[in-house]
Amino acid sequence: MNSYDLIVIGSGPGGYVCAIRAAQLGFKTALIEKYNSLGGTCLNVGCIPSKALLDSSEHYHNALLNFKTHGIEIDTPRVNMPQMIERKRKVVAQTVDGIRFLMKKNKIDVYHGIGSFVDANTVKVAGEQEETLTAKHIVIATGSKPATLPFVKIDKERIITSTEALELQEVPKHLIVIGGGVIGVELGSVYKRLGAKVSVVEYMDRIIPAFDQALSKELYKVLNKQGMDFYLSHKVTAVERKGAEVTVTATGPDGKEVQLTGDYCLISIGRRPYTEGLNLEAAGLSTDERGRIPVNDHLQTAVPHIYAIGDVVRGAMLAHKAEEEGVFVAEHIAGQKPHIDYNLIPNVVYTWPEVACVGRSEEELKEAGIPYRSGTFPMRALGRARASGDTDGLVKILAHAETDEILGFHVIGARAADLVAEGVVAMEFRASAEDLARISHAHPTFAEAIKEAALDATGKRALHM
Repeated sequence: MNSYDLIVIGSGPGGYVCAIRAAQLGFKTALIEKYNSLGGTCLNVGCIPSKALLDSSEHYHNALLNFKTHGIEIDTPRVNMPQMIERKRKVVAQTVDGIRFLMKKNKIDVYHGIGSFVDANTVKVAGEQEETLTAKHIVIATGSKPATLPFVKIDKERIITSTEALELQEVPKHLIVIGGGVIGVELGSVYKRLGAKVSVVEYMDRIIPAFDQALSKELYKVLNKQGMDFYLSHKVTAVERKGAEVTVTATGPDGKEVQLTGDYCLISIGRRPYTEGLNLEAAGLSTDERGRIPVNDHLQTAVPHIYAIGDVVRGAMLAHKAEEEGVFVAEHIAGQKPHIDYNLIPNVVYTWPEVACVGRSEEELKEAGIPYRSGTFPMRALGRARASGDTDGLVKILAHAETDEILGFHVIGARAADLVAEGVVAMEFRASAEDLARISHAHPTFAEAIKEAALDATGKRALHM
Protein backbone atom coordinates (compact mmCIF):
# COMPACT_ATOMS: atom_id res chain seq x y z
CA MET A 1 0.00 0.00 0.00
CA ASN A 2 1.49 3.34 -1.15
CA SER A 3 1.02 6.41 1.04
CA TYR A 4 0.84 10.02 -0.17
CA ASP A 5 0.35 13.52 1.15
CA LEU A 6 -2.24 14.11 -1.58
CA ILE A 7 -4.25 11.94 -3.98
CA VAL A 8 -6.09 13.61 -6.86
CA ILE A 9 -8.86 11.61 -8.53
CA GLY A 10 -9.30 12.82 -12.11
CA SER A 11 -6.72 14.23 -14.51
CA GLY A 12 -8.69 16.99 -16.21
CA PRO A 13 -7.53 20.63 -16.04
CA GLY A 14 -8.56 20.92 -12.39
CA GLY A 15 -7.01 17.63 -11.33
CA TYR A 16 -3.68 17.73 -13.13
CA VAL A 17 -3.10 21.41 -12.26
CA CYS A 18 -3.88 20.66 -8.61
CA ALA A 19 -1.36 17.80 -8.70
CA ILE A 20 1.33 20.00 -10.25
CA ARG A 21 0.85 22.80 -7.72
CA ALA A 22 0.86 20.30 -4.83
CA ALA A 23 4.12 18.80 -6.10
CA GLN A 24 5.63 22.28 -6.41
CA LEU A 25 4.73 22.85 -2.77
CA GLY A 26 6.61 19.72 -1.73
CA PHE A 27 3.74 17.25 -1.34
CA LYS A 28 4.15 13.62 -2.36
CA THR A 29 1.34 13.42 -4.89
CA ALA A 30 -0.56 10.75 -6.81
CA LEU A 31 -2.94 11.27 -9.73
CA ILE A 32 -5.63 8.70 -10.61
CA GLU A 33 -7.20 8.63 -14.10
CA LYS A 34 -9.72 6.03 -15.26
CA TYR A 35 -8.81 6.39 -18.95
CA ASN A 36 -5.47 5.66 -20.57
CA SER A 37 -5.20 9.27 -21.71
CA LEU A 38 -4.58 12.14 -19.29
CA GLY A 39 -6.33 15.51 -19.58
CA GLY A 40 -9.96 14.65 -18.97
CA THR A 41 -12.86 15.86 -21.09
CA CYS A 42 -11.25 19.20 -21.94
CA LEU A 43 -8.14 17.87 -23.62
CA ASN A 44 -9.59 14.71 -25.13
CA VAL A 45 -13.22 15.31 -26.09
CA GLY A 46 -13.93 18.95 -25.23
CA CYS A 47 -12.06 22.25 -25.34
CA ILE A 48 -9.00 21.29 -27.39
CA PRO A 49 -10.49 19.04 -30.10
CA SER A 50 -13.47 21.35 -30.61
CA LYS A 51 -11.15 24.32 -31.14
CA ALA A 52 -9.12 22.30 -33.64
CA LEU A 53 -12.28 21.61 -35.66
CA LEU A 54 -13.52 25.19 -35.27
CA ASP A 55 -10.24 26.49 -36.72
CA SER A 56 -10.24 23.93 -39.55
CA SER A 57 -13.83 24.75 -40.49
CA GLU A 58 -13.05 28.47 -40.43
CA HIS A 59 -10.12 27.95 -42.82
CA TYR A 60 -12.44 26.09 -45.21
CA HIS A 61 -15.14 28.73 -44.88
CA ASN A 62 -12.67 31.51 -45.71
CA ALA A 63 -11.18 29.60 -48.63
CA LEU A 64 -14.65 28.99 -50.03
CA LEU A 65 -16.16 32.45 -49.52
CA ASN A 66 -13.59 35.08 -48.57
CA PHE A 67 -10.30 34.40 -50.39
CA LYS A 68 -11.59 35.87 -53.66
CA THR A 69 -12.32 39.19 -51.90
CA HIS A 70 -8.66 39.30 -50.85
CA GLY A 71 -7.52 38.68 -54.40
CA ILE A 72 -6.65 35.02 -53.84
CA GLU A 73 -7.84 32.75 -56.65
CA ILE A 74 -7.96 29.00 -55.94
CA ASP A 75 -9.85 26.00 -57.26
CA THR A 76 -13.02 25.24 -55.34
CA PRO A 77 -11.86 23.67 -52.04
CA ARG A 78 -13.25 20.34 -50.85
CA VAL A 79 -13.69 18.99 -47.33
CA ASN A 80 -11.61 15.92 -46.45
CA MET A 81 -13.34 14.99 -43.23
CA PRO A 82 -11.10 12.02 -42.29
CA GLN A 83 -8.01 14.25 -42.65
CA MET A 84 -9.64 17.00 -40.59
CA ILE A 85 -10.41 14.49 -37.83
CA GLU A 86 -6.89 13.06 -38.04
CA ARG A 87 -5.38 16.53 -37.58
CA LYS A 88 -7.66 17.04 -34.58
CA ARG A 89 -6.45 13.75 -33.09
CA LYS A 90 -2.82 14.80 -33.50
CA VAL A 91 -3.50 18.10 -31.72
CA VAL A 92 -5.08 16.16 -28.85
CA ALA A 93 -2.21 13.65 -28.73
CA GLN A 94 0.42 16.40 -28.58
CA THR A 95 -1.46 18.15 -25.77
CA VAL A 96 -1.95 14.93 -23.78
CA ASP A 97 1.74 14.07 -24.22
CA GLY A 98 2.51 17.46 -22.70
CA ILE A 99 0.50 16.59 -19.58
CA ARG A 100 2.29 13.25 -19.30
CA PHE A 101 5.62 15.10 -19.48
CA LEU A 102 4.53 17.51 -16.73
CA MET A 103 3.63 14.60 -14.46
CA LYS A 104 7.11 13.10 -14.87
CA LYS A 105 8.81 16.47 -14.48
CA ASN A 106 7.02 17.09 -11.18
CA LYS A 107 7.53 13.50 -9.94
CA ILE A 108 3.80 12.82 -9.68
CA ASP A 109 2.83 9.14 -9.59
CA VAL A 110 0.09 8.39 -12.13
CA TYR A 111 -2.30 5.46 -11.70
CA HIS A 112 -4.66 4.42 -14.49
CA GLY A 113 -7.91 2.85 -13.35
CA ILE A 114 -11.17 3.66 -11.59
CA GLY A 115 -10.54 5.31 -8.24
CA SER A 116 -13.04 4.57 -5.47
CA PHE A 117 -13.08 5.25 -1.75
CA VAL A 118 -12.48 2.41 0.68
CA ASP A 119 -12.69 4.85 3.57
CA ALA A 120 -12.00 8.56 4.11
CA ASN A 121 -8.22 8.13 3.71
CA THR A 122 -7.99 5.13 1.38
CA VAL A 123 -8.60 4.87 -2.35
CA LYS A 124 -8.70 1.67 -4.38
CA VAL A 125 -7.55 1.88 -8.00
CA ALA A 126 -9.12 -0.77 -10.25
CA GLY A 127 -6.95 -0.87 -13.36
CA GLU A 128 -4.93 -3.58 -15.06
CA GLN A 129 -4.05 -4.55 -11.53
CA GLU A 130 -5.78 -3.44 -8.34
CA GLU A 131 -3.84 -1.11 -6.04
CA THR A 132 -4.69 0.55 -2.75
CA LEU A 133 -3.44 4.04 -1.86
CA THR A 134 -3.70 6.11 1.31
CA ALA A 135 -3.33 9.87 1.75
CA LYS A 136 -3.63 12.66 4.29
CA HIS A 137 -5.63 14.70 1.76
CA ILE A 138 -7.76 13.67 -1.23
CA VAL A 139 -9.11 15.85 -4.03
CA ILE A 140 -12.10 14.78 -6.14
CA ALA A 141 -11.79 16.20 -9.65
CA THR A 142 -13.83 13.76 -11.73
CA GLY A 143 -15.50 16.34 -13.95
CA SER A 144 -18.75 15.96 -15.84
CA LYS A 145 -20.54 14.07 -18.60
CA PRO A 146 -23.02 15.28 -21.25
CA ALA A 147 -26.57 15.58 -19.92
CA THR A 148 -29.52 14.22 -21.86
CA LEU A 149 -33.31 14.32 -21.91
CA PRO A 150 -35.09 11.50 -20.03
CA PHE A 151 -36.95 10.30 -23.12
CA VAL A 152 -33.94 10.37 -25.46
CA LYS A 153 -31.82 7.29 -26.14
CA ILE A 154 -28.34 8.39 -27.21
CA ASP A 155 -27.08 5.68 -29.59
CA LYS A 156 -23.76 7.44 -30.33
CA GLU A 157 -24.34 6.85 -34.04
CA ARG A 158 -27.11 9.17 -35.21
CA ILE A 159 -28.29 10.56 -31.88
CA ILE A 160 -25.03 11.86 -30.49
CA THR A 161 -23.33 13.97 -27.83
CA SER A 162 -20.43 16.38 -28.27
CA THR A 163 -18.01 13.44 -27.88
CA GLU A 164 -19.27 11.72 -31.03
CA ALA A 165 -19.73 15.03 -32.88
CA LEU A 166 -15.95 15.50 -32.66
CA GLU A 167 -15.35 12.20 -34.47
CA LEU A 168 -17.77 12.30 -37.42
CA GLN A 169 -16.25 10.95 -40.62
CA GLU A 170 -18.68 12.84 -42.85
CA VAL A 171 -20.32 16.24 -43.01
CA PRO A 172 -23.97 15.81 -42.02
CA LYS A 173 -26.61 16.68 -44.58
CA HIS A 174 -28.84 18.08 -41.84
CA LEU A 175 -27.59 18.36 -38.25
CA ILE A 176 -30.31 19.01 -35.69
CA VAL A 177 -28.88 20.53 -32.50
CA ILE A 178 -30.93 20.34 -29.32
CA GLY A 179 -29.66 23.14 -27.09
CA GLY A 180 -28.47 26.57 -28.15
CA GLY A 181 -25.87 27.01 -25.42
CA VAL A 182 -22.10 27.20 -25.84
CA ILE A 183 -21.54 23.60 -27.01
CA GLY A 184 -24.51 23.61 -29.36
CA VAL A 185 -23.63 26.80 -31.22
CA GLU A 186 -19.92 25.94 -31.38
CA LEU A 187 -20.38 22.49 -32.91
CA GLY A 188 -23.32 23.69 -34.97
CA SER A 189 -21.13 26.40 -36.49
CA VAL A 190 -18.38 23.86 -37.28
CA TYR A 191 -20.66 21.76 -39.45
CA LYS A 192 -22.56 24.73 -40.88
CA ARG A 193 -19.28 26.15 -42.22
CA LEU A 194 -18.41 22.74 -43.67
CA GLY A 195 -21.65 22.72 -45.66
CA ALA A 196 -24.29 21.07 -43.45
CA LYS A 197 -27.78 22.36 -42.95
CA VAL A 198 -27.97 23.11 -39.22
CA SER A 199 -31.12 23.60 -37.15
CA VAL A 200 -30.86 24.60 -33.49
CA VAL A 201 -33.78 23.93 -31.15
CA GLU A 202 -33.57 25.95 -27.93
CA TYR A 203 -35.98 25.90 -24.98
CA MET A 204 -35.17 29.48 -23.94
CA ASP A 205 -36.08 32.55 -25.96
CA ARG A 206 -32.48 33.18 -27.04
CA ILE A 207 -29.23 31.36 -27.71
CA ILE A 208 -26.33 31.41 -25.20
CA PRO A 209 -28.83 32.50 -22.52
CA ALA A 210 -26.15 32.73 -19.81
CA PHE A 211 -24.59 35.72 -21.60
CA ASP A 212 -25.62 39.38 -21.76
CA GLN A 213 -28.62 39.77 -24.02
CA ALA A 214 -26.75 42.11 -26.36
CA LEU A 215 -24.23 39.35 -27.10
CA SER A 216 -26.97 36.75 -27.58
CA LYS A 217 -28.75 38.99 -30.07
CA GLU A 218 -25.58 39.78 -32.00
CA LEU A 219 -24.48 36.13 -32.22
CA TYR A 220 -27.99 35.09 -33.31
CA LYS A 221 -27.88 37.71 -36.05
CA VAL A 222 -24.45 36.59 -37.29
CA LEU A 223 -25.19 32.84 -37.24
CA ASN A 224 -28.57 33.40 -38.83
CA LYS A 225 -26.86 35.38 -41.59
CA GLN A 226 -24.51 32.44 -42.10
CA GLY A 227 -27.55 30.25 -42.71
CA MET A 228 -28.13 28.54 -39.37
CA ASP A 229 -31.81 27.98 -38.54
CA PHE A 230 -33.13 28.57 -35.03
CA TYR A 231 -36.24 27.38 -33.25
CA LEU A 232 -36.31 29.43 -30.05
CA SER A 233 -38.75 28.92 -27.17
CA HIS A 234 -39.32 25.38 -28.44
CA LYS A 235 -39.70 22.41 -26.11
CA VAL A 236 -38.46 19.09 -27.49
CA THR A 237 -41.00 16.32 -26.87
CA ALA A 238 -39.60 13.43 -28.90
CA VAL A 239 -36.43 12.26 -30.66
CA GLU A 240 -36.80 9.17 -32.82
CA ARG A 241 -34.43 7.35 -35.15
CA LYS A 242 -35.46 5.30 -38.15
CA GLY A 243 -32.48 3.94 -40.05
CA ALA A 244 -30.24 6.81 -41.08
CA GLU A 245 -32.82 9.47 -40.21
CA VAL A 246 -33.59 11.20 -36.92
CA THR A 247 -36.85 13.08 -36.36
CA VAL A 248 -37.11 15.70 -33.62
CA THR A 249 -40.53 16.86 -32.47
CA ALA A 250 -40.87 20.14 -30.59
CA THR A 251 -43.66 22.42 -29.41
CA GLY A 252 -43.37 26.13 -30.18
CA PRO A 253 -44.45 29.13 -28.07
CA ASP A 254 -47.76 29.18 -29.95
CA GLY A 255 -48.44 25.57 -29.01
CA LYS A 256 -47.94 24.30 -32.55
CA GLU A 257 -45.89 21.18 -33.15
CA VAL A 258 -42.78 21.28 -35.33
CA GLN A 259 -41.01 18.25 -36.79
CA LEU A 260 -37.43 18.33 -38.07
CA THR A 261 -35.78 15.41 -39.84
CA GLY A 262 -32.03 15.09 -40.29
CA ASP A 263 -29.28 12.50 -40.51
CA TYR A 264 -27.72 13.45 -37.16
CA CYS A 265 -29.07 14.89 -33.91
CA LEU A 266 -26.69 16.46 -31.40
CA ILE A 267 -27.88 16.56 -27.79
CA SER A 268 -26.18 19.56 -26.18
CA ILE A 269 -28.37 20.60 -23.27
CA GLY A 270 -25.51 20.93 -20.80
CA ARG A 271 -23.44 18.65 -18.62
CA ARG A 272 -23.92 16.84 -15.31
CA PRO A 273 -21.40 16.16 -12.52
CA TYR A 274 -19.73 12.77 -12.84
CA THR A 275 -19.26 10.90 -9.56
CA GLU A 276 -20.23 7.34 -10.56
CA GLY A 277 -17.96 4.68 -9.19
CA LEU A 278 -16.35 6.86 -6.49
CA ASN A 279 -18.19 5.06 -3.68
CA LEU A 280 -18.62 8.40 -1.89
CA GLU A 281 -20.63 6.83 0.93
CA ALA A 282 -17.58 4.89 2.12
CA ALA A 283 -15.85 8.24 2.75
CA GLY A 284 -18.90 9.76 4.46
CA LEU A 285 -19.86 11.91 1.44
CA SER A 286 -23.01 12.42 -0.61
CA THR A 287 -24.25 14.58 -3.48
CA ASP A 288 -26.96 17.23 -3.64
CA GLU A 289 -30.13 17.18 -5.76
CA ARG A 290 -28.13 18.15 -8.87
CA GLY A 291 -25.47 15.51 -8.37
CA ARG A 292 -22.84 17.97 -7.09
CA ILE A 293 -20.62 17.42 -4.08
CA PRO A 294 -21.31 20.15 -1.48
CA VAL A 295 -18.21 22.13 -0.42
CA ASN A 296 -17.45 25.12 1.80
CA ASP A 297 -15.59 28.30 0.82
CA HIS A 298 -12.30 26.40 1.05
CA LEU A 299 -13.64 23.66 -1.29
CA GLN A 300 -13.65 21.19 1.60
CA THR A 301 -16.37 18.56 1.61
CA ALA A 302 -18.23 17.31 4.68
CA VAL A 303 -15.01 15.45 5.48
CA PRO A 304 -12.49 18.33 5.88
CA HIS A 305 -9.41 16.58 4.49
CA ILE A 306 -11.33 15.62 1.30
CA TYR A 307 -11.75 18.42 -1.24
CA ALA A 308 -13.76 18.64 -4.46
CA ILE A 309 -13.17 20.95 -7.42
CA GLY A 310 -14.32 21.69 -10.97
CA ASP A 311 -17.49 20.38 -12.55
CA VAL A 312 -18.44 18.20 -9.54
CA VAL A 313 -19.02 21.29 -7.36
CA ARG A 314 -21.12 24.44 -7.63
CA GLY A 315 -20.36 27.12 -10.20
CA ALA A 316 -19.66 27.33 -13.89
CA MET A 317 -18.42 24.18 -15.63
CA LEU A 318 -15.30 25.73 -17.12
CA ALA A 319 -11.79 24.29 -17.43
CA HIS A 320 -10.12 27.49 -16.24
CA LYS A 321 -12.41 27.69 -13.22
CA ALA A 322 -11.36 24.14 -12.32
CA GLU A 323 -7.69 25.07 -12.74
CA GLU A 324 -8.05 28.00 -10.35
CA GLU A 325 -9.74 25.73 -7.82
CA GLY A 326 -6.98 23.13 -8.20
CA VAL A 327 -4.32 25.70 -7.34
CA PHE A 328 -6.50 27.06 -4.53
CA VAL A 329 -6.84 23.65 -2.86
CA ALA A 330 -3.13 22.80 -3.06
CA GLU A 331 -2.20 26.16 -1.55
CA HIS A 332 -4.88 25.92 1.14
CA ILE A 333 -3.56 22.52 2.21
CA ALA A 334 -0.09 24.09 2.37
CA GLY A 335 -1.39 26.70 4.82
CA GLN A 336 -1.41 29.59 2.38
CA LYS A 337 -4.34 31.98 1.92
CA PRO A 338 -5.33 31.83 -1.76
CA HIS A 339 -8.45 33.47 -3.14
CA ILE A 340 -10.79 33.08 -6.11
CA ASP A 341 -13.22 35.78 -7.21
CA TYR A 342 -15.86 33.73 -9.02
CA ASN A 343 -17.32 36.91 -10.49
CA LEU A 344 -14.09 37.29 -12.46
CA ILE A 345 -14.04 33.89 -14.18
CA PRO A 346 -14.41 34.71 -17.90
CA ASN A 347 -16.76 32.79 -20.17
CA VAL A 348 -16.12 32.26 -23.89
CA VAL A 349 -17.94 30.93 -26.95
CA TYR A 350 -15.50 29.95 -29.71
CA THR A 351 -17.70 30.59 -32.72
CA TRP A 352 -16.49 33.12 -35.27
CA PRO A 353 -16.96 35.83 -34.27
CA GLU A 354 -16.02 34.75 -30.76
CA VAL A 355 -18.07 35.76 -27.73
CA ALA A 356 -16.56 36.48 -24.30
CA CYS A 357 -17.58 38.12 -21.05
CA VAL A 358 -16.60 38.61 -17.44
CA GLY A 359 -18.53 40.11 -14.56
CA ARG A 360 -22.22 40.93 -14.55
CA SER A 361 -24.62 41.22 -17.45
CA GLU A 362 -26.95 44.18 -17.86
CA GLU A 363 -29.90 41.96 -16.92
CA GLU A 364 -28.18 40.95 -13.66
CA LEU A 365 -27.44 44.56 -12.74
CA LYS A 366 -31.06 45.54 -13.37
CA GLU A 367 -32.32 42.65 -11.27
CA ALA A 368 -29.96 43.56 -8.41
CA GLY A 369 -30.98 47.22 -8.57
CA ILE A 370 -27.40 48.39 -9.08
CA PRO A 371 -27.11 51.76 -10.85
CA TYR A 372 -24.90 51.52 -13.93
CA ARG A 373 -23.83 53.18 -17.14
CA SER A 374 -23.39 51.29 -20.39
CA GLY A 375 -20.88 51.97 -23.15
CA THR A 376 -20.74 50.13 -26.47
CA PHE A 377 -18.62 50.32 -29.60
CA PRO A 378 -19.15 48.41 -32.86
CA MET A 379 -16.27 46.44 -34.39
CA ARG A 380 -17.20 47.73 -37.86
CA ALA A 381 -15.96 51.19 -36.82
CA LEU A 382 -12.41 49.84 -36.36
CA GLY A 383 -9.84 50.15 -39.14
CA ARG A 384 -8.30 46.83 -38.06
CA ALA A 385 -11.66 45.05 -38.34
CA ARG A 386 -12.27 46.43 -41.82
CA ALA A 387 -8.74 45.46 -42.90
CA SER A 388 -9.30 41.80 -41.94
CA GLY A 389 -12.97 41.70 -42.92
CA ASP A 390 -14.07 40.86 -39.37
CA THR A 391 -16.61 43.64 -38.87
CA ASP A 392 -19.29 41.75 -36.92
CA GLY A 393 -19.60 42.36 -33.20
CA LEU A 394 -19.19 44.94 -30.47
CA VAL A 395 -17.65 45.69 -27.09
CA LYS A 396 -19.93 46.56 -24.18
CA ILE A 397 -18.69 47.87 -20.85
CA LEU A 398 -20.93 48.30 -17.80
CA ALA A 399 -19.70 50.66 -15.09
CA HIS A 400 -21.18 51.67 -11.73
CA ALA A 401 -23.11 54.91 -12.17
CA GLU A 402 -21.62 56.45 -9.03
CA THR A 403 -18.11 55.02 -8.66
CA ASP A 404 -17.38 54.22 -12.34
CA GLU A 405 -15.98 50.80 -11.31
CA ILE A 406 -16.26 48.28 -14.16
CA LEU A 407 -18.97 45.75 -13.31
CA GLY A 408 -19.30 43.90 -16.61
CA PHE A 409 -17.14 43.45 -19.70
CA HIS A 410 -18.71 41.91 -22.81
CA VAL A 411 -17.23 41.29 -26.26
CA ILE A 412 -18.39 39.68 -29.47
CA GLY A 413 -15.99 39.88 -32.37
CA ALA A 414 -12.72 38.60 -33.77
CA ARG A 415 -10.35 37.44 -30.99
CA ALA A 416 -12.87 38.17 -28.23
CA ALA A 417 -11.49 35.18 -26.30
CA ASP A 418 -8.17 37.01 -25.99
CA LEU A 419 -9.59 40.52 -25.59
CA VAL A 420 -11.61 39.56 -22.50
CA ALA A 421 -8.36 39.13 -20.53
CA GLU A 422 -8.02 42.92 -20.44
CA GLY A 423 -11.40 43.10 -18.75
CA VAL A 424 -10.44 40.42 -16.21
CA VAL A 425 -7.24 42.28 -15.27
CA ALA A 426 -9.05 45.61 -15.06
CA MET A 427 -11.77 44.20 -12.83
CA GLU A 428 -9.34 42.26 -10.63
CA PHE A 429 -7.72 45.60 -9.80
CA ARG A 430 -11.14 47.29 -9.55
CA ALA A 431 -10.41 49.67 -12.40
CA SER A 432 -12.88 52.28 -13.53
CA ALA A 433 -14.13 52.74 -17.07
CA GLU A 434 -12.17 56.00 -17.04
CA ASP A 435 -8.99 54.01 -16.32
CA LEU A 436 -9.50 51.93 -19.47
CA ALA A 437 -10.42 55.03 -21.46
CA ARG A 438 -7.12 56.69 -20.48
CA ILE A 439 -4.91 53.71 -21.41
CA SER A 440 -3.16 53.89 -24.79
CA HIS A 441 -4.17 51.01 -27.06
CA ALA A 442 -2.01 50.22 -30.09
CA HIS A 443 -3.40 51.22 -33.49
CA PRO A 444 -4.70 49.46 -35.46
CA THR A 445 -5.94 46.67 -33.17
CA PHE A 446 -9.22 45.07 -32.18
CA ALA A 447 -8.43 46.15 -28.61
CA GLU A 448 -9.10 49.77 -29.57
CA ALA A 449 -12.81 48.89 -29.34
CA ILE A 450 -12.30 48.42 -25.59
CA LYS A 451 -10.96 51.94 -25.18
CA GLU A 452 -13.79 53.34 -27.28
CA ALA A 453 -16.47 51.44 -25.32
CA ALA A 454 -14.93 52.73 -22.08
CA LEU A 455 -15.05 56.28 -23.47
CA ASP A 456 -18.69 55.72 -24.37
CA ALA A 457 -19.40 54.51 -20.83
CA THR A 458 -17.90 57.69 -19.35
CA GLY A 459 -19.78 60.61 -20.78
CA LYS A 460 -20.61 59.21 -24.23
CA ARG A 461 -17.34 60.48 -25.63
CA ALA A 462 -16.26 57.70 -28.01
CA LEU A 463 -14.00 59.21 -30.67
CA HIS A 464 -14.73 57.06 -33.72
CA MET A 465 -18.48 56.69 -33.50
